[in-house]
Formats: sequence, structure tokens, C-alpha cells
Amino acid sequence: MTSIGVFALQGDVREHLQALERLGVEAFTVRRPAELERCDGLIVPGGESTTMYKLARTFDLLEPLRRRVKDGMPTFGTCAGMIMLADRIRDGAPGQETVGGLDVTVRRNAFGRQVDSFEVDLEMAGVDRTVHAVFIRAPWVEEVGPGVEVLAEVPSGEAAGRIVAVRQGPLMATSFHPEVGDDDRVHGLFVDLVKQS
Repeated sequence: MTSIGVFALQGDVREHLQALERLGVEAFTVRRPAELERCDGLIVPGGESTTMYKLARTFDLLEPLRRRVKDGMPTFGTCAGMIMLADRIRDGAPGQETVGGLDVTVRRNAFGRQVDSFEVDLEMAGVDRTVHAVFIRAPWVEEVGPGVEVLAEVPSGEAAGRIVAVRQGPLMATSFHPEVGDDDRVHGLFVDLVKQS
């Protein structure tokens, strides 16, 4: 059975676990390096990216995460998880670190403060029908490297054309929270990526 962990030191953990279980994979929390070793794939959830990297360092998980991502472990970052996977950050906290691996530049809190959170239906490559996307203090992708596939952009409004979903090899990231609600198609896209790896 496919085993997918969810980084569980901080962030939106339970909802990701439930989505994975509905898709029929073994889902479990990852707080220690030994748990990371069990993973066929990993989800890094939304939360607070500066807190995440500090806790990952405190729990001796940051370097093992970097190694596993570099070695090709399929990894899906959502919201703060996108920031954690990015090689470059704009508007990050002083000294902010990432796991890296995704050749993108991400702007932290790009859509604004908590009160600027919003929802929109968007087209996403690899997913039939529009996806209802929930953005909460979300980042966006400002630059992509040559190996990065853009999966979705904001369709309209002030942020029209902003990149909000990407994939590069076994890495995938969204600015929005696909775990909110009961639509598991985006998680399904990641589960397929894990199974193909």
C-alpha cells in the first residue's frame, strides 16, 4: 500500500490525513526522521512557514527533509508548504530557511493579510472540472525555472494571471488549501504522482 506522510509539527494536518485516507492510501503524521523514512511521499501543509522551518530544525527534521526531497521523494506543499519547497522567497522573515527543491521564487503573504483571504474557482491542469480554491494569507509564484510546469493561475480580478499551482518532477505545490472541503481531486493528482515514482 502507498504510504504518504503529512508533516505534522505545525499546520493543517488532520484535513490532509482525511483526504489521503478517503483516497485509500496509508496516511500518517511525520514529526521525526524515522517517520519520514517510512514515506513514499510527503505533504507539507499550510500553516506558518517561519514556524515550520524553526520547528523542523528543532526536531532534527530539516536536513532529513532536504535529503529526501533531493533524492526524489514526491512532496506536495500547500500554502506555507509551497514556501517550504521553494528555492527562493520574497518577503520572507530575516534568515528564513526552506527545504527547497522547487525551482521557483515565491512571494510570502502575496495576496495580503488574513482579512484578504478569498475563494475562487480555477482551472487546474490534470484535474477535470474547475477546482474551488481557498486562499488564506497565501503566497504566489513570481518566477518559475525552466523545468517547472504551471498547473494553475488565478483566472480574474486584481491577481489575474498569478501562478498558484506548479509541478516539477516529483514535487507539486499549490498556494491554496485543497484539503478544505471534500473535493479530493488535487490530492488524487499527488497520489498518482507518488504511485508513478
